Amino acid sequence: MKKIIPLSLVAILSLSAAEIELAPIGVESTVITEVAENAQISADVAEALSGNIPSIDMNRRSGIANDIYIRGQKRDNISVEVDGTKVCGACPNRMDPPVSHVLANQIEEIEVTEGPYDVTTFGTMSGGLKITTKKPSKEFKGEINAGAGSWGYKKIGATVSGGNDTIRVLVTGSTESSGQYEDGDGNTLSQQTKNSAPTPNQYQAQYENMDAYEKKSVNAKAFINLMDNHELRLSYTGNRSDNILYPNTSMDAIYDDSNIYSIEYNIANLTNSYKNLNLQYYYSDVDHPMSTEYRKSALMMKMVSQLQTEMKGLKLKNDFDLDGTKVTLGLDASERVWDGKYYLNDNLMTGATQTSTSINNATTKNKAVFVTTEKQFGNLNVKAGARYDWSSVKSDDTSMQNNDYNALNANIFTTYALNDTSSIFLGVGQASRVPDARELYFKKNKVVSTMPTVWAVVTQGNDTLKDTTNREIDLGYELKNDTMNFKVKGFYSDLKDYIYFSGSTFTNIDAKVYGGEISSDFFVTDTLTVDASASYKRGKKDHALVGETDTDLADIAPLKATVGMTYEYASNSSLRAEIVSSDAWDTFDSDNGEQKLSGWSIVNLKAKHAFGKTIDLTVGANNIFDKTFAQTNTYVDLTLLSAGTDTMLLNEPGRYLYTNLTYKF
Repeated sequence: MKKIIPLSLVAILSLSAAEIELAPIGVESTVITEVAENAQISADVAEALSGNIPSIDMNRRSGIANDIYIRGQKRDNISVEVDGTKVCGACPNRMDPPVSHVLANQIEEIEVTEGPYDVTTFGTMSGGLKITTKKPSKEFKGEINAGAGSWGYKKIGATVSGGNDTIRVLVTGSTESSGQYEDGDGNTLSQQTKNSAPTPNQYQAQYENMDAYEKKSVNAKAFINLMDNHELRLSYTGNRSDNILYPNTSMDAIYDDSNIYSIEYNIANLTNSYKNLNLQYYYSDVDHPMSTEYRKSALMMKMVSQLQTEMKGLKLKNDFDLDGTKVTLGLDASERVWDGKYYLNDNLMTGATQTSTSINNATTKNKAVFVTTEKQFGNLNVKAGARYDWSSVKSDDTSMQNNDYNALNANIFTTYALNDTSSIFLGVGQASRVPDARELYFKKNKVVSTMPTVWAVVTQGNDTLKDTTNREIDLGYELKNDTMNFKVKGFYSDLKDYIYFSGSTFTNIDAKVYGGEISSDFFVTDTLTVDASASYKRGKKDHALVGETDTDLADIAPLKATVGMTYEYASNSSLRAEIVSSDAWDTFDSDNGEQKLSGWSIVNLKAKHAFGKTIDLTVGANNIFDKTFAQTNTYVDLTLLSAGTDTMLLNEPGRYLYTNLTYKF
């Protein structure tokens, strides 16, 4: 199912890292519009999504650059596009997930797909995001946004746009930084490491109080009208992040630099039936060195793992209206190159028992053809799609084999209007994704003894992996009237050859994920709204892995619910209070690093006041009772620190106060 952040006053007023206005769409999709930063821990898109979409959970990695799960699925099981460009992170330890390469203040809309219902993007197996940054306007306008918060958080951003009938241009820039946040016990990131990690992995004294990160970002666009209905669209997004601390891993990111380019040629209304032609070339790259430089282990030897990846592609889409049937025909081709090197004391590792490469120039190529259709039959709306992929993955590591994968993806999604206010919907789909280079080829260096230091090469990749297929069914009901909005939906996902990390390598397993979500808004008066939402899911392996007994699937967060109340006392001015609660994480994969997490509840408050049409002021407090809790578990597919039997948890921020001021012109 597609949805683009929930269609409700609640979502407008409760977003943690971004403020959102929403436009009404159909049952299976909504659209985020006019996304503007509302400073909190950071302008992190992962925080914004997980705070407002019941099916999305956040994987806390640091004060910024956090990752997301959609119904318990992450990594290559979900896809991320920015302005049509498929974006991939370089770090195998997910320090730079795709959603971290764009900021909330740059975004115009985010489309969230739940399940195998998008055939236009390579790798949308269990869900995905389509992020569209702001578009340039002909009218000259802009805004300046400044924010501050606890622990030295500060940011400033500006957007300006304008043009004429021939060309429209937009430029957005921002900079933000923050000290280390404190958990409810008052522990900073480095103190959490000191309390839970082995001594060599703790921070050196001179780095214990360093900032958690600094980030600069720019987005520029130019839309050029070459002739009637012919438009050339140029887009660039650049991010430069420095000194990002990752306290429950052994390394921090010295920097994380990314570039996203897009060139589109769009022709509208070619004929009465041929509605649109869009040809796009895109390119993205990420450079991400991780280092032990700030840790005590660097006093003896400094380790650096530098990963680089680039993604380029070409996509052609043709839209038709054939006697009331909407049809899209498309071709899609892409190539991703991923390379990683190890350095010891600033020299490339070249010992006889060491590997100099973690991923040796691995290349993933994909070619595909796809089609989507939509037709209205009275009260019944039917959407269907199909895609066929030809893919290959190869590496310059001659000890590892190359692989070819072919797959058919297909889905049908139906919506039936019971009356003017309610409808039911049903979706059935199948989609596949190929293993990535980390899962196939990744190697790491490991110290097996000291004094003297003896190294060994550990191969985590499994070059015999099959591609994973998700077969899913979704069913739901939605009601909208003058007094309430209500939606309930359930899903059942059958995962064939699911790629799973167990022991020291990746393997294919069969598994099931199922669950449901409820969201509701009650319009008590014209100015008072009460809302509630909840999400529950379970994941089970069909059989325990060899040598294991636990059949629970990792990354399946427990029941989570939000109850809130919003009072709109004037135009674009409001007060909001919400309680966010999670059940204990007591169903987990104990054989593969996960552990029990206690349940938690926090209270958030926010007030927004508009001074006319030009100035908006927001103040807020999150986790006002300063609770100490963790919402991210410790599945071994991430390399995390451990000083004993349990891997180090990373606690969430404690009480956080923030303010944000926006001036529009």
